Amino acid sequence: MRKFVAMIAALAVLAACAAGGNAEGKKGDKKVPAALNFKMKGLDGKEVDLAQYQGKVVLIVNVASYCGYTKQYAGLEALYEKLGDKGLVVLGVPANDFGKQEPKSDAEIATFCRAKYDVKFPMLSKVVVKGDAKVPLYQYLTSKETNPKSAGELKWNFTKFLIGRDGQIAGRFEPNVAPESEELTKAVEAALEK
Repeated sequence: MRKFVAMIAALAVLAACAAGGNAEGKKGDKKVPAALNFKMKGLDGKEVDLAQYQGKVVLIVNVASYCGYTKQYAGLEALYEKLGDKGLVVLGVPANDFGKQEPKSDAEIATFCRAKYDVKFPMLSKVVVKGDAKVPLYQYLTSKETNPKSAGELKWNFTKFLIGRDGQIAGRFEPNVAPESEELTKAVEAALEK
């Protein structure tokens, strides 16, 4: 039954993404690339329409407060501060799916991020990013149908998906790839130049 429900959910996501052709949905008169065709909630509980990032380079990262990679918040914020004016958006997505390393509430996550790492980049509400219950955004990011180059379940916290200005997935970076690494920095800069 769980597999059936997951299959139906995945098909619904793919159908929604495919509306309007080329995996783009329509938002008013504008076509919204599929990777940005999702609405979620921010840490403050308000709706966040990812379509607002259309035309920007977006780095989507599943984050957690008690992970060995948590210190990457500092590097993510530094990258955002350095390249935000050029069109980079870092989008933090808290999740408690790996070792229960994000047990905090949204309000506690917001306080932690501000106090410990002075995070100014947008942060979404805590969600599920793996397994049958993962949110539609992560169904899209990890699906072989929509992301054949770097599909597959997340392995841990701080997996990074780079979305180009065209709204297509430009790369996936595993948790051990630090925000300040040459590999990630060059990929972000290349995406910004397109």
